[in-house]
Amino acid sequence: MTPVQVADFWVGDGGLVMIAGPCVIEDAAATLEIARALKEIAGQLDLPLIFKASYDKANRTSIESFRGPGLKEGLKILARVKEEVGLPVLSDVHQVSEVAAAAEVLDVLQIPAFLCRQTDLVVAAAATGKPVNIKKGQFMAPWDMKAVVEKAWSAGNRQVILTERGAALGYNNLVVDFRSLPIMRGLGCPVILDVTHSVQLPGGQGTCSGGQREFIPHLARAGVAVGVDGLFMEVHPDPEKARCDGPNSLSLKDILPLWRDLKELHEFCRVRFMRQ
Repeated sequence: MTPVQVADFWVGDGGLVMIAGPCVIEDAAATLEIARALKEIAGQLDLPLIFKASYDKANRTSIESFRGPGLKEGLKILARVKEEVGLPVLSDVHQVSEVAAAAEVLDVLQIPAFLCRQTDLVVAAAATGKPVNIKKGQFMAPWDMKAVVEKAWSAGNRQVILTERGAALGYNNLVVDFRSLPIMRGLGCPVILDVTHSVQLPGGQGTCSGGQREFIPHLARAGVAVGVDGLFMEVHPDPEKARCDGPNSLSLKDILPLWRDLKELHEFCRVRFMRQ
């Protein structure tokens, strides 16, 4: 398995990395506020942190849904997070035409789950030489991600991370098959568990998705116990007022106790596994 360097830390070296932030950039002030709060928590717990926020949510359920500030303005805000807060940043790229501009700012380029089989997009993102986080499609078997990884590697970039975000179970529902985590790690990439999108109810509210955030801590603990390299979670100061994915976002006030518990569990499991 090839660890991936992001800023001054590694994903896949035995530590627990957090990828966290709001679903979408709502405005600069709110984004910077969330980033500063998360950095403080991560600093208290000595947890590596990558800040995530989308500049454009191109896969929203409804044409009326808020998508974000767009590429140009969104990247300006993420650049401020890097410069003013001092965190590495991650965001989605949806089209090949976005990749070059995004790579100038982002520390990690993310391929959305719906687009993980888009060969040109995966290859273009990898060709930047930046770390690429590829989310496993809700329609994909974990072993089928091997072909996706090979597309990225074909660009000469081995800095590939895979993220599990749930598999479609019937209509408007997702489930995590925890077998997928060691299976995808066996492909040679660090593996992240997205514990907030995994509790999403896609399209479950008609014009937007629902969610069951009460199950997020359970999935997070299970993922840590299995041995993931990191956790991905969407965080908002007031999820009920979030403009995207509020039902499956965590409240900022709940992050410190949750991350503290997860770090303790990770340390226990790491020692336990090392003895075996």
